[in-house]
Amino acid sequence: MSTGSNANTPWLEAVSPEDLRRIVDALYRVHRFLVVITDLDVLLERIMEESKHVAQAEACSLLLYDSIAEELYFEVALGESGDQQALKRMVRLKLDQGIAGAAATSRQTINVPDVYSDPRFYGDADATSHFRTHSLLAVPLVDRDKLVGVLEVVNKIGGGPFTGIDSRIMEMFGGLVASAIANARLIEENLRAERLAAIGQAIAGLSHYTKNIITGMSGSVDLIDQGLERDNQELVKRSWPVFKRTTKRIANFVEDMLAFSKPRTPILETCLIGEIIDDAVQTFQETLVRKEVSLQVDYSQAPIPVQVEPQGIYRVLLNLMINSSEAVPKKDGILRIEARQSESGDLLLEVADNGPGVPDNLRRKIFEPFFSTKGTQGTGLGLAVTRKLIREHGGEIEIDSSPEGGALFRIRIPKTPKPRDERSHGKEAIQEI
Repeated sequence: MSTGSNANTPWLEAVSPEDLRRIVDALYRVHRFLVVITDLDVLLERIMEESKHVAQAEACSLLLYDSIAEELYFEVALGESGDQQALKRMVRLKLDQGIAGAAATSRQTINVPDVYSDPRFYGDADATSHFRTHSLLAVPLVDRDKLVGVLEVVNKIGGGPFTGIDSRIMEMFGGLVASAIANARLIEENLRAERLAAIGQAIAGLSHYTKNIITGMSGSVDLIDQGLERDNQELVKRSWPVFKRTTKRIANFVEDMLAFSKPRTPILETCLIGEIIDDAVQTFQETLVRKEVSLQVDYSQAPIPVQVEPQGIYRVLLNLMINSSEAVPKKDGILRIEARQSESGDLLLEVADNGPGVPDNLRRKIFEPFFSTKGTQGTGLGLAVTRKLIREHGGEIEIDSSPEGGALFRIRIPKTPKPRDERSHGKEAIQEI
């Protein structure tokens, strides 16, 4: 989904004030769930209740994907009638069965006004639950290109089909549900691996940060409500980007938690480092413009394809840009990114800024998990995740003083990376907490 204001404005203008208030309020509540609820069953139940409410549906269901059996099974089913427990016990769908299977296979939202006129409909589900389905909206849940499941809302209250706006709303919810499942599963895996104490410390250390996010989101919601009450579309349009930025902060927080906590080995690809840099810069461009930071990029000395995990290096660059943008002075900030290749073929990356720099006595600590010089404004995860991702590639990262007077991060990734087994490194990282 595009985050640019131009891409969102046509859709935003088509939404009635009542629908917009319903969307904003529901997203705000779901983001709060993501922050404070870690039990997967409780989290999914709450999110599904919100899905049913925001789509104005009689019922809703969540089917999760069993990658071993290659089947979908009902994890949550909510409705005012019918036997939802029977669905959970008895019904499993192959990917070529049902509208849910079609949505999962195509990874596209499917809106069916009359299911009994659609040959893809799996009528056994109604027979099992004793529930009569009329209209159905199925949204695939995908997390980092992996199928998680399918979210369904059933029977629009008042009759009639679900609308295009309903589809857009549920797609937004689908992204949140997929992230919630991935994050909650990660926490459960950590608990099973006897890492509860570390995660508990992490949650305690991040509580102020998450409260700041919620405070910012609450403020933007209040402004949007004021704009709707006064029929002030300009106020709504000004407040919407603030709401989106807080959503991005939560997304970055979830991604950092996943990248830091889960033992993994990178999947290497042959690619051009310049393309990865361009992708990261494009993602961060709106923030750089808003903060009036001057960006200098040079990868002309790195023309040879390299062996890296693109998503991992993208995350490294994004975290370093976030770190620098928060350190540089307003309006006069400078951020420099350079890439080159050594004589031996190693990839060398530099990210520098003109901020205050990092004192010598803190240079080792800044890579420790949950250490932050920003007080409650930071998670202390960004640089720890960055070092972990670099080490996964068999590389190293160090910090120095930049010619601009701020911080300079130097990264070296060997020409032929030997990805580390992060089972051992993950344990070491947790022990540093």
